Amino acid sequence: MNLSVKDAAKLLAVAEKTIYRWIKQDIVPAYKINENYRFNRAELLEWATSRRMGVSVEAFNEPETVAQPLPALSEALESGGIFYRVGGDTRKKVLLDVVNHLRLPDEVDRDYLFRVLLAREKIASTAVGNGIAFPHPRNPVLLHVTRPTVTLCFLDNPVDFHALDGLPVRILFTLITPTLRSHLHLLSNLAFVLKNKNFEQVIQNQGSREEIVAALRLAEQKLVL
Repeated sequence: MNLSVKDAAKLLAVAEKTIYRWIKQDIVPAYKINENYRFNRAELLEWATSRRMGVSVEAFNEPETVAQPLPALSEALESGGIFYRVGGDTRKKVLLDVVNHLRLPDEVDRDYLFRVLLAREKIASTAVGNGIAFPHPRNPVLLHVTRPTVTLCFLDNPVDFHALDGLPVRILFTLITPTLRSHLHLLSNLAFVLKNKNFEQVIQNQGSREEIVAALRLAEQKLVL
């Protein structure tokens, strides 16, 4: 818990009173220690990017990984794959089926990953609104994977993920990454491209794999403009 309210406000480029308002509304991950509020930097960045807030690229830098190239979202999606008619009528059953679809190294314990994803949802829902959720491990490094993947799953039936907008989830982007930096980078880019009307429409319409990748690449081009 290394950030103060002032630090958090600077990191997210908002006023300190905004941070206090979010704390009062119980929507931002904060911890009260000796009558002062403290924040975990990784949790705060994850919270901000999952809510499509603008966060500077520099905020994601980690000294030990900054030299490593960041993955392209389209490449991560092609590595992770796109799956249709994923089953389950509860959040728990959906996550179990999602884990079974993930393209993972043989040494990754899928049962452990399932429990990690479920525990993450119990801490705070990864639903971001409009029927979309971003399930992911709270600590990417624990899985010991070597390449980042984003797996897109379309559910057979909408499921309640306790989203803030109250809408059931039909679309899941599951992020599995080797480093926190790559995780936050992909999460931020995913939140950005979902603002692209064409890409979001293709997703909401459950377009073909070819249509989704093509729309993503077009939306992704604007990330570097």
